[in-house]
Amino acid sequence: MKKTLTEDKIQLKELIDQVSILGDQKDFNNQVQLFTENALSETRAEGKVIMELKGRDVMAKAFAEFLKDVETVYHFNGQSLFTIKGDEATGTCYCLITLISNQKDKKIRTTIGAVYNDHYVLHDHQWLIDKRIGDFLWQEKCEIHSSEL
Repeated sequence: MKKTLTEDKIQLKELIDQVSILGDQKDFNNQVQLFTENALSETRAEGKVIMELKGRDVMAKAFAEFLKDVETVYHFNGQSLFTIKGDEATGTCYCLITLISNQKDKKIRTTIGAVYNDHYVLHDHQWLIDKRIGDFLWQEKCEIHSSEL
C-alpha cells in the first residue's frame, strides 16, 4: 500500500523529534542511526562553520565530546516544513536548545535559537537524515540559581 503525503510528513516530524529526544538523553549511538551511514552534519554560528562531521561514528563521538560537560540538554522543536519528492525530501525545523552546565562552581544556562535545514532519504521504508545544516542564529548565557531549578 502506498503511503500518503500526510503520512510521510508525520514520519519526518517524528524523525526530527526522535533525533532531539535521543540527543537530550545523550544516547548518541542510537541518535546517529537516524542518519544515513555517510550523512553530513554541519553546524554554523554567526554564519561560520564551527563543526562539520561526516558519518555516523564520527558524529556520535563528536556529539558526546561537545556535550560531555553539559548536565542537561533540552531541545524544543517548533514549526517545521517539509517538501517531499519521491524518495527524497527537504525540511526546515526551528528549535530552541537549552544546555545546563557547571562552570567554575556556577550553574550556567545556555539557550540557543537554531534552525535546521535537512535533506532526507527514504531507506528501507524509513526516512533518514542524509544532510543536516544547523544554523545557531543566537545564543544567550546566564547563571541560574538553585531557586530557579
